[in-house]
Amino acid sequence: MSVAVESSSKGGFEENEDQEKKKHNRKISDTSGCPTDQGEDDDDDDDNDNKKIELGPQVALKEQLEMDKDDESLNRWKEQLLGSVDINSVGESIEPEVKILSLAIKSPGRSDIVLAVPEDGNPKGTWFTLKEGSRYSLHFTFQVSNNIVSGLKYNNTVWKTAVKVDSVKEMLGTFSPQAEPYTHEMPEETTPSGMFARGSYSARTKFLDDDNKCYLEINYTFDIRKDWLT
Repeated sequence: MSVAVESSSKGGFEENEDQEKKKHNRKISDTSGCPTDQGEDDDDDDDNDNKKIELGPQVALKEQLEMDKDDESLNRWKEQLLGSVDINSVGESIEPEVKILSLAIKSPGRSDIVLAVPEDGNPKGTWFTLKEGSRYSLHFTFQVSNNIVSGLKYNNTVWKTAVKVDSVKEMLGTFSPQAEPYTHEMPEETTPSGMFARGSYSARTKFLDDDNKCYLEINYTFDIRKDWLT
C-alpha cells in the first residue's frame, strides 16, 4: 500500500499530496461507514470538510435521466456531464456504491504483489513485504454503481512503533456508474532504506467521497526488509 517514501525529515517519508492531485484528470462526476478506533489521522482532514456548500435534495440518477427527456438541449448537457452511463448500473437508490475490486503493488523487474481485498478490512498477519530502497506503485480497480460518486479520494496513514511517519491523500475524481471497472495508478514511490527504516509498520487505508462516506477501510501491517521475500 502507499508508504509515501521519499527521503525527508519525517523518518524517510514525504507528503506529496499537492503534486499527486494535479496528475489526475477529473471525470464528471453519508456519513463515514468505516469503523475506526484510532483518531490519529482525523486531524488530517481538510478544513474544507467543515465548509461544505449546502445543495438541494439528492435525486436518484435514474430519475434524473428520466426527467425532461424531450428537451434536446438538456439531454445534450446530461450526455456531456454524465458521459456514457450504463443504464444497467443505475439503481433507484440515491446513494452511490463503490466497490474496490483489486489491489496490487508493482515494482520494476518483479512480479506484481496481488493483495486480496479483505471483507472485514483487517488482513491477518503481515499483508506484504517491500525491499528497502525499492521503487513501487499501487494499482487498484474499482466499480461505481447506482449513482455518481463525487470527490472519491484515497487516504493512507502509516505508523512505526506508534509514531505517525506518513500521511498521504490522493484525489481520484468524480465518477459516473458504469459496468466497466475504473483503474487507477498511484505515483511511483521509493521505500526508505537503512537500519532505522527496516522493520514492521502499521497502516490504515480509506476510500472516501467528499461527503466523508467511507467505502472501504483497511487496517494492516507490512514490513520493509533488506531484500524481497523469496
